[in-house]
Formats: sequence, C-alpha cells, structure tokens
Amino acid sequence: MTSPDHGHHGTAAGKVDQFESVFRAATKTRFEYSAVQVESVLVVSDRDERAAAAFGERVRSQFGVLKRGENIRWRVVHGGEYHSVPALLDIVEAERPGLICTYRHLHSDSWQWPYTLGEYIDVLSQVTTTPIIVLPHPDVQPEGAVRGTKVVMAMTDHLVGDHMLVNWAARFTDEDGRLVLSNVEDDAVLKRFIEAVGKIPSIDTDNARVTIQDRLERDARDFMESCSEEIIRAELPISVESVVTHGHHLTEYSRLVEEHEADLLVMHTKDEDQLAMHGLAYPLAIEVRSVPLLLL
Repeated sequence: MTSPDHGHHGTAAGKVDQFESVFRAATKTRFEYSAVQVESVLVVSDRDERAAAAFGERVRSQFGVLKRGENIRWRVVHGGEYHSVPALLDIVEAERPGLICTYRHLHSDSWQWPYTLGEYIDVLSQVTTTPIIVLPHPDVQPEGAVRGTKVVMAMTDHLVGDHMLVNWAARFTDEDGRLVLSNVEDDAVLKRFIEAVGKIPSIDTDNARVTIQDRLERDARDFMESCSEEIIRAELPISVESVVTHGHHLTEYSRLVEEHEADLLVMHTKDEDQLAMHGLAYPLAIEVRSVPLLLL
C-alpha cells in the first residue's frame, strides 16, 4: 500500500516546479537610464574647406538636440586633410571625439551604386569604438529643410537588456519628440529554432512555437515598459513608443522606418563574435538609404 505522503510529495514537487517557472518569468530585466554625454563631435567631409564648413553647419542644425545642456567641441575635417583610410583613422585617433558625423561614400563615386556604405565608413564603423552618424550622400539627397530628430527609432532583434542602445536613442530624440523602440524577431531564426525543438519527441512543436513566440514578445514588451517608466522618471521631454513584431527582418524594418517617418535610425554595428559589421545592421544600412543612421 502506498503511503499517503507520496501523493502529497508529488503535488508539492509539482507546485514547486510551477512556482519556479512563475518566479523565473517574474525576474524581469529592467532598463537602466544613464545620460549620454557627448563632449566633442568630429564632422568628416570629402569636399573643400568651404563646402565642408557648410556641411558642418548643416549637421549642427540637424542635430540641434546635441546643444541640450552641453558645451560641445566641434571640429570639421575637409577633403584635403586626408587621402586614405589610415590617414582619416590617424585624425580620429588624435581627436578622440565622442561622436563622428559623416556621409556615405566618402572620397568615392560609388554613391551611384547603393550596395555599400563606402570603404571609409566600413572601416571606421569597425575599428573605432566611437558612435558614427552616417547621413545620405549630399549628391543623392539635395539640401531641403532641416528636419531635426523628432522621431528616433532604435532597432534590434534583441532589445531586452540593451541599455546602451536605448540611452543613445533617447539622447538624440528632440524635445517633444518620439522615441520608437522596435524589436523585430526574425521568422527565419525562429523557424530554425522550432525545427530543432521539433526533433525532441516529448515536446509538442505547435505549442512550443506559440509559447516561445509569446515569451520573446512579452520579455521585449516588459523591457520597453521599463524604458518608458525610467525615461519619465528622468524627466526627459520625450515620449516612448513600443513596436514588438516578427517577420522578415529587412522587410519589417524598412516598413517601420517608413511608417513612423523616422528622422534617425539607431542600431548596433559591432558584433563581439565577428569582424564584419553586425549581421543585421549592414544589409539594413544599405537598404535604408534616405534616413540618417547612428551606428553604435
């Protein structure tokens, strides 16, 4: 005869498992706000001194948000000051700026071909740790009215715990502007993951797909909610919006940029595990050509 304790013990163990999973779900990652300080900006052009100075002025007015409470050193580099990537890197090393502002296809005619950012940007974005703002090439985008940064979009496929991305994006959002946090899970990655899970006989694949999708989206939403709360607490004069979705990465991101009429797109371009630009960032930077990018 079975002792009555065994039944209780089983139930208790079940309860503990249940509590553990609930507890694990409750240990949420909260956003940590930290004000980004930009003390110096290096503006890089490939034009003569006069045209470079005019580009520098345009950058200053477009990113007027940088004036907020800081006395920033600006230095404009014209095309005659460097004729190779190493020479430009030497200038960056000597100046040690907090931010670099430039445009696609420096010292290159390849702006007519939209398949790269040009060798200067490719190298700069990888060998320096300095964030870089990349504007459309002046010959591609004639000077219209200066738009400012009323809508800043932070993009990633894994926002949870990415304090740096959100802090930089918040820093560049104009007063009374909108910071749009977007997290797009890639369907192709999810599909591969589910296929692997499907090979484990004891797991119901359909159920797993829904559960995993739900978990990922809920984690992203929770983190975004904490971003909004902390930004309100820090009394920043901006509003925060959240977009959590899944689909084909490039298609979704391009659609979101257009839909929200983003003035600046903020994304990571350094991947700890690889030498080249972060997997998602490069094709996206190539695809979204008319919007300024902030590459971290």
